Amino acid sequence: MANHHHYCEVFCYDEEKVNRLKGELGQQDTLSVSKIFKALADDTRVKVAYALSREEELCVCDVAHIVGCSMATASHHLRLLRNLGLAKYRKEGKLVFYSLDDDHVKQLITLAFLHSKEVSDPHEPRIT
Repeated sequence: MANHHHYCEVFCYDEEKVNRLKGELGQQDTLSVSKIFKALADDTRVKVAYALSREEELCVCDVAHIVGCSMATASHHLRLLRNLGLAKYRKEGKLVFYSLDDDHVKQLITLAFLHSKEVSDPHEPRIT
């Protein structure tokens, strides 16, 4: 069996593209973006984010029941999403309601689930 390498066998690069993209990348806040993905790299938080993407807002009790965890666990994950700028909250009497911070976060969650369906169903053609 041949050894297939997943890298170029010859070292070369397109200097114009490399310099342009290095410059663009230097202007981006990659740390903030990586924190967003880190926040969503937990199955429970993805469930919480999905639930919040499907409703305008949910109280902590609702989230706990939806994802099947304790109120303390739901509160922990919601607080983390809030601290990373993905969710916001409001208090109404003794209840705390959470929602996604803005439509960009909702789009990110929606796109991630759409992509997941494309990748996990080998019978559906991939969109390129």
